[in-house]
Amino acid sequence: MLNEIKQDAQTRMAKSIDALKHTLTSIRTGRASPALLDRITVKAYGTDTPLNQVASISVSEGHSLVITLFDKGMIKDVEKAIYASDLGLTPNVAGTVIRLNLPPPTEERRKELGKQVQKEGEGAKIAIRNIRQDANKAIATLLKDKSISEDDKKRGEDDIQKLTDKSIKDVESVVAEKEKELMAV
Repeated sequence: MLNEIKQDAQTRMAKSIDALKHTLTSIRTGRASPALLDRITVKAYGTDTPLNQVASISVSEGHSLVITLFDKGMIKDVEKAIYASDLGLTPNVAGTVIRLNLPPPTEERRKELGKQVQKEGEGAKIAIRNIRQDANKAIATLLKDKSISEDDKKRGEDDIQKLTDKSIKDVESVVAEKEKELMAV
């Protein structure tokens, strides 16, 4: 039973780190990446649809994105969605294609993005600590039900703490890597 609790905690902590990595891909650095547009949704056929489901997105020349829509009648909707996003990008419509030029962020903007990266990292750390708390509660319940001994409880909590420490170090390294990427000109 202890092993199941540890395994569950480890899996959930790994998912928290993966979610952080996914979130950080949508934070803009100087390079163009289709992942920047992952959070943008477009009103398509009466429902909000992710942009990558109504268009193909490709990188052109390293500093621009090209959006080719599957349905040409949605250009205005996509343009509005890009303007409404927090990316601060201006779409250039050329016929049936939308081009987004990504200028390198200013020093001030990079610092702002660094703070956002830190905030996302803190959110991941909080999620990991909550997972630790859940696992420790499950271990305490096992002790209360007399399924395990005090020594097993202590050993289990120590193992969960080691998992937590490792996961938090992983979060810190992911955040540091993204900050380094942001500050590179």
